[in-house]
Amino acid sequence: MKKVLIITYYWPPSGGAGVQRWLKFTKYLREYGWEPIIYTPENPESPNNDSSLEKDIPKNLTVIKTKIWEPYTFYKVFIGQKKDQKVNAAFLTESKKPKKFEKIAVWIRGNFFIPDARKFWVNPSIKFLTNYLQKNPVDAIVSTGPPHSMHLIALGLKKKLKLPWMADFRDPWTNIDFYSKLMLTPFADHAHKRLELKVLHHADVVACVGQTWLDELEEIYKKQYPNSINTSKFRFISNGYDPDDYSNEKVEVDKKFSIVYVGTLDKSRNPEILWKTLSAIVKKNTSLANDLQIKLVGKTDIAVTEDMEKNGLLPYMEKTPYLTHDEVTEVQKKSQVLLLLINNTPNAMGIITGKLFEYLAAERPVLCIGPKGGDADKILTETKGGLISGYEDSETLEANILYFYTKYKAGNLPCESENIERYSRKMLTGEVAEVLNTISDGNKANGRI
Repeated sequence: MKKVLIITYYWPPSGGAGVQRWLKFTKYLREYGWEPIIYTPENPESPNNDSSLEKDIPKNLTVIKTKIWEPYTFYKVFIGQKKDQKVNAAFLTESKKPKKFEKIAVWIRGNFFIPDARKFWVNPSIKFLTNYLQKNPVDAIVSTGPPHSMHLIALGLKKKLKLPWMADFRDPWTNIDFYSKLMLTPFADHAHKRLELKVLHHADVVACVGQTWLDELEEIYKKQYPNSINTSKFRFISNGYDPDDYSNEKVEVDKKFSIVYVGTLDKSRNPEILWKTLSAIVKKNTSLANDLQIKLVGKTDIAVTEDMEKNGLLPYMEKTPYLTHDEVTEVQKKSQVLLLLINNTPNAMGIITGKLFEYLAAERPVLCIGPKGGDADKILTETKGGLISGYEDSETLEANILYFYTKYKAGNLPCESENIERYSRKMLTGEVAEVLNTISDGNKANGRI
């Protein structure tokens, strides 16, 4: 069996979206002839802990951990946050007023911690892993980011050991939605772009979760290297769902007309048009007003609850700060309608949230607000998994809500999704193994191993 070293910041017991992709690939890699070895921090600053994910870790898996130093202790003190509080992603704010020094802290983060706050783990990890791999050889390495410091660790190993390397982007680097909010100086902006280009150039394969984002990474690369002839360097490997998480066991669907959102709901995802549209509907449709329930599962920005209050929707809201992944799948399967919100940001066309595939696997209809013609829209159309309306299209949004409600009242609101098997995590792991086989065999053929 070939061996692959996977460098990932997120690993159980860490919870949240960042851990899912490579935990699930690791779960199935042995079935494709690859033995995974995990390298991860011993003491990460994880968004949440979720022990339910540990059941997916293969037996006798080698997990290597070393301590990481991160500046979050100082960051929390600086913005007035308690030591045991978690640092929110995506600039999410749960308090009424932003902390006094929050803007300054963001500026420091963007301009001094390049590419991110895990930069101090890069050099110690390169040194540690160089020694480890000389005694315990592997056939390939994988880095997954963000945080993109993981790619810099792999870059260092690539230069030292000439190992075949796949750099996996779960989110973009300089094209990520909040990049402009980092208030970067020209020097810092150049530093980010220079490091990004180094990773794109030296990686044998660059993988990404969405085709549009992948095309953007390839464009960045080809602007600098226009004569590149490696057509297989950039590979789209989708996110997906794990069939084991969605058994055929029947659950009782919510009695209320529940519209359920699962995940972090930050300001860029706040669907102001939804709150205004629902407010207008309940004022003129007494039946729907009596049946409506809005469930928000996950951290929610204060801007969301303020908008809901302004539109008179707080009586319909049920908010749950956090659930384990096992509990989340149950909530999804019980929902009448699952709400998918695509960030209203410049990179929106390429956003395919991991929850989309889990929504499809839960077999409940999806109500989506996002860009028409974007990657998420294409998947919903292809699978017949739900309905979408644009960010400003209140007319279509109202029609979509009333269509689902009419079906609900008739006792006939099934999910019509089809052909979702191609997004099974097990099948997608086969695509990962194919890439690893190609780059490892190519390295051997070139006499580099």
